[in-house]
Amino acid sequence: MDTSLPLQARLRHCDACAPAGSSRRGFLLGALGSAALAACSTQPMVATAPAAPSMSLGAGRRIDVHHHASPPAWLNVVRTRGIDPLATNWSAEKSLADMDRAGIQTSIVSITTPGIVFPDLDRAAGRRLARECNEWQARLAADSRGRFGFFAAMPMLDTEGALQEIAYSLDTLKADGIGLLTSYEDKWLGDPSLFPIMEELNRRKVVVYTHPTAAACCRTLQANVQPVMIEFGTDTTRTIASILFNGNARRFRDIRWIFSHAGGTMPFLIERFVRNPILVPSSAPLFPEGVLPELRRFYYDTAQTANPSAMTALTKIIPTSQIVFGSDFPYRTAFDHVKALRECGVFDDAALTMIEQATPRALLPRLRA
Repeated sequence: MDTSLPLQARLRHCDACAPAGSSRRGFLLGALGSAALAACSTQPMVATAPAAPSMSLGAGRRIDVHHHASPPAWLNVVRTRGIDPLATNWSAEKSLADMDRAGIQTSIVSITTPGIVFPDLDRAAGRRLARECNEWQARLAADSRGRFGFFAAMPMLDTEGALQEIAYSLDTLKADGIGLLTSYEDKWLGDPSLFPIMEELNRRKVVVYTHPTAAACCRTLQANVQPVMIEFGTDTTRTIASILFNGNARRFRDIRWIFSHAGGTMPFLIERFVRNPILVPSSAPLFPEGVLPELRRFYYDTAQTANPSAMTALTKIIPTSQIVFGSDFPYRTAFDHVKALRECGVFDDAALTMIEQATPRALLPRLRA
């Protein structure tokens, strides 16, 4: 096979040259796996053995895009439903202490799972909760003198309410972007029912940060295995696939997506992502240049993935320019992640400056000012 051809051309070539009597699927499974993987490997990883980075590199100027805060209105709702995530013990003082220890200049706060969409809240109550949470986050940002920004929360299953909240959050409250969960009950973010919301986010060229959750299907699958262990990464992967293969990515190209935790399990499943237009030919027109260029347009944070395995996998397929720093405070600390990124053996000083400072500053208007 001519390995100089683009991946999609190689896939078509393999289909044409399959031995007589072999099934298209069987031949592809046997012959194309290595081709897809080889194509992914053409994205160079940063230096394989970089000089040991300095822990003080850029100290005081780092940006954290995955940092949770707990608006009082949200706390009231989750506590009355028997939900007690670690973030219920959040305080601005604890955040700032963690940031100072790790040299974080600004953290962009967001509301963690289960978010603000609750099936038992009526439309008016859902809109009121979103508004109270976003106004509280805006006050936190305004009072912090540059230490905090925020991603606004949306009542996503209420299209009219979400459109109203997008306008208010961006135009009046000056949010840095919109924060969404990876799914809402049985809908992932590429679901066609959400297209009117996506059209507005695309028109405004919004940064959309996504946080994983457990979909309705998968919250109690195994005893002693909490959804955060497996389902969060899986749900991130499902929503990336939904955005790609429902045409969201192609249709709304000006949305700037940030996916948490290095894209969930997507890097491990990259061969299946790349080959999906072959297995589902109806999706092929969405990817005239292949699936990989679409994945490489998205951004991915380092929260709870600042280890050699995850970062090596991610940088094999995603350029370093698309990686941003995230700590997942208060579930983890920023210091943990700053230290781990320097010890994982994947990044040199220039790459770390890009991840922790240059890319998030270019991405978020508040930080460019």
